[in-house]
Amino acid sequence: MKEFTFLQKELDTMREQGTFQELPKIESYQGPIVRMKGRDIIQLSSNNYLGLTSHPRLKKAAVDAAEQFGAGTGSVRTIAGTFTMHDELEKKLAAFKKTEAALVFQSGFTANQGILSSILTKDDIVISDELNHASIIDGIRLTKAGRKVYEHANMEDLEKILKKSMSYRNRLIVTDGVFSMDGDIAPLPDIVRLAEQYDAFVMVDDAHASGVLGENGRGTVHHFGLDGKVHIQVGTLSKAIGVLGGYAAGSKVLIDYLKHKGRPFLFSTSHPPAVTAACIEAVNVLLEEPALIKRLWDNTAYFKKGLENIGLPLIQSETPITPILIGDEAETCRFSATLFELGVFAQAIVFPTVPKGKACIRTIMTAEHTKQDLDKALDIIETGARKSGLL
Repeated sequence: MKEFTFLQKELDTMREQGTFQELPKIESYQGPIVRMKGRDIIQLSSNNYLGLTSHPRLKKAAVDAAEQFGAGTGSVRTIAGTFTMHDELEKKLAAFKKTEAALVFQSGFTANQGILSSILTKDDIVISDELNHASIIDGIRLTKAGRKVYEHANMEDLEKILKKSMSYRNRLIVTDGVFSMDGDIAPLPDIVRLAEQYDAFVMVDDAHASGVLGENGRGTVHHFGLDGKVHIQVGTLSKAIGVLGGYAAGSKVLIDYLKHKGRPFLFSTSHPPAVTAACIEAVNVLLEEPALIKRLWDNTAYFKKGLENIGLPLIQSETPITPILIGDEAETCRFSATLFELGVFAQAIVFPTVPKGKACIRTIMTAEHTKQDLDKALDIIETGARKSGLL
């Protein structure tokens, strides 16, 4: 049988360069302290912003739904896989995001793929921020539309592209709300202003803003007071929401169209009852327990100040995502390994997740961390940095 020698060669090169990483394995629930390799480790790499993965209300909702409705649904949504609870979740998400309708996908990744691949034709153009998430990039690759990339958050460059794109039937500007690696927030008011000026649509991926920004965690659109002015909002149910999935929120026309043309929605089995019920309860928690978001931001401010006092180079971030910039990929992986030995799990982020030369340790705070957790993590990071020659 033919062997994958060409793939083995690439893997061997990664090992030689010190960038090959085994998948880290967690032996406990996803909390501020996790069990890994038989040890308790401070977790600084999870997207579990509000600690909802283990919230008692979500766990109970999941267990009750599994007991009543079973482990799975047995069908795609368009045949026999839509339960009343799926409809309830989508109505709740639409109300939460202040839109006419919403549609749940299997993940945030497939939501972006399904939207972009279905609504654009060769007569349209999609205009994308250069630091947009991989799911947006891959979604764009699935279209026959024209495509342009503007310099990150550069509104002059965006306007130049808009001016040159007026011959297309439609122009769609797509941006992350919060950029997942650097933690900065898109200049959404300026993007919306340009879109209105040049008659363009706007699509925002709020994966890292849902549950984090805006009243009750409604996202960047609400954070900037732009409800009703952004055509497509994408969110995840697997980060601050704490469960699994993604969704699109927008007009009823958009959602009805995606139900008929969005290929990941059409050809994937629907969310299991436990997942769906837990997502419904997560939205209820966001509305009823706002103290979680306040605690998240208090911890974020505290930890950022601590990192600044240590003196390591930081990528300037406006959100709980706080990257420590190292640059060299192998050195970043070694630093991550050193931190793990000392008691902190902070994963190295290297190419192709970030550009070459921009390797970093991306830390994320959660509402569940105590000040004692954060102080201990800061001490370990300083010790590890000195041990690694970074200070």
